[in-house]
Amino acid sequence: MEQETKQEGLTRTLGLKDATMMVAGSMIGSGIFIVSADMSRNVGGTGWLMLLWLISGVITVMAALSYGELAGMMPKAGGQFVYIQRAWGNLTGFLYGWSVFTVIQSGVIAAVAVGFAKFSGVFLPWINVQNVLLDLGFVKISSANIVAIALIVFLTWINSRGVKEGKTIQMVFTSAKLLALLFIIVSGIYVGLNKDYFAQNFSNMWESSQWLQNADKTWSLQSISGMGLILALGTAIIGSLFSSDAWNNVTFIAGEIKDPHHNIPRSLLFGTAIVTVIYMLANIAYLGLLPVHGDPNGAGVIQQGIQFATNDRVGTAAASQIFGEGALFLMAALIMVSTFGCNNGLILSGARVYYAMAKEGLFFKKAGTLNKNNVPEFALWTQAAWASILCLSGTYGDLLDYCTFASLLFYIVTIGGLFMLRKKEPDTARPYKVIAYPILPILYILIATAICAILLVTKTQNTVSGLVIVALGLPIYYFIKPKAEGK
Repeated sequence: MEQETKQEGLTRTLGLKDATMMVAGSMIGSGIFIVSADMSRNVGGTGWLMLLWLISGVITVMAALSYGELAGMMPKAGGQFVYIQRAWGNLTGFLYGWSVFTVIQSGVIAAVAVGFAKFSGVFLPWINVQNVLLDLGFVKISSANIVAIALIVFLTWINSRGVKEGKTIQMVFTSAKLLALLFIIVSGIYVGLNKDYFAQNFSNMWESSQWLQNADKTWSLQSISGMGLILALGTAIIGSLFSSDAWNNVTFIAGEIKDPHHNIPRSLLFGTAIVTVIYMLANIAYLGLLPVHGDPNGAGVIQQGIQFATNDRVGTAAASQIFGEGALFLMAALIMVSTFGCNNGLILSGARVYYAMAKEGLFFKKAGTLNKNNVPEFALWTQAAWASILCLSGTYGDLLDYCTFASLLFYIVTIGGLFMLRKKEPDTARPYKVIAYPILPILYILIATAICAILLVTKTQNTVSGLVIVALGLPIYYFIKPKAEGK
């Protein structure tokens, strides 16, 4: 253990609680407070909405259990990059690392930062995407963009000062948002039991319908069934999957976790299970406080329902039924706390992937060095620079589609690596073995592949863009390959 720590150049200071908080804190951002609106517009009935959240939670836990075996085998900084490289070779490993840098990690950091800025505007109206400070023609820089970038820069600076600082922020903010979420869930269910929305929402829970926005920004409602329903479900689940993503970030910081052979698998299971339960309960609370069906021209939160909550702020609309007019500020503060802690975890962990890549000659050489605080500072700031550019590149929804589709692709590749490594390295020590092998990993691969196929049909432009970004890594790999082989 000591020799391994010395070789990696990182210090193992994080325990099981820290690792579990990393999993949960990286997962919970702003999605749980927003995405149920778009999901319910796509599928209609309450039953379908809850089923999508359940499926997302189940497959996330399934993936986490599968990753547990890989994490126990390879408790090194870089996590998923290391697993893919060992199972499939340098090319596939590089394409994953390239995708993490260009889309997956940096894109999520940007999306979460944009979410933070969006809700900061509740307190300071000056912070608004409509408040354009600089129009360069090809891009408009708003006050919200500036706040999002400032958040990324600040958290990067904090994490450059050492893993202890990042760990403290993660513990404080994750604890705060878990407690706040639990308080809202309990309060929401209690108040909801004295209203009639539970009965209303669950009386015809499997009704399937879809709201479509027309070119003139008006809405039209259509019934869906058969293949139309399957496509709608596959499209809608992108929201709940995005909200459940980033659970794998704990594997990136494996070089700084104590007893990683056991603590990483446990933290993956505990963290994903905790968040899955919280997400399900949060949606139950929403359904007790608001009707799921709404009118796009509704005058108030009840008339708008979950489907047409103002700016998709379902959490705020639901909280207004408990706390009245102060709910807007309460929920904005909670989401700011949530996204702040979420981005801290993303920023802390993401840089370790580029550190591991640099050690293999597959990233900027300087990214493989540590500063005086024993953290990969150059990798941190490189990540911050690109994430800041992405803040200017598109809407929250676009970033969501790019990130989630690319993540799913590489989750499939990584879990497929379980089978490859069982064949290639049957005698390698595996402190933890995935339960129900091979059924559980095969089931995950089938479900995730089906979702990807649906997204290619229904979200073609964004998903193809994600594939193009991954493919752009090919010429870059072959350009740097000679240097990597000669490292």
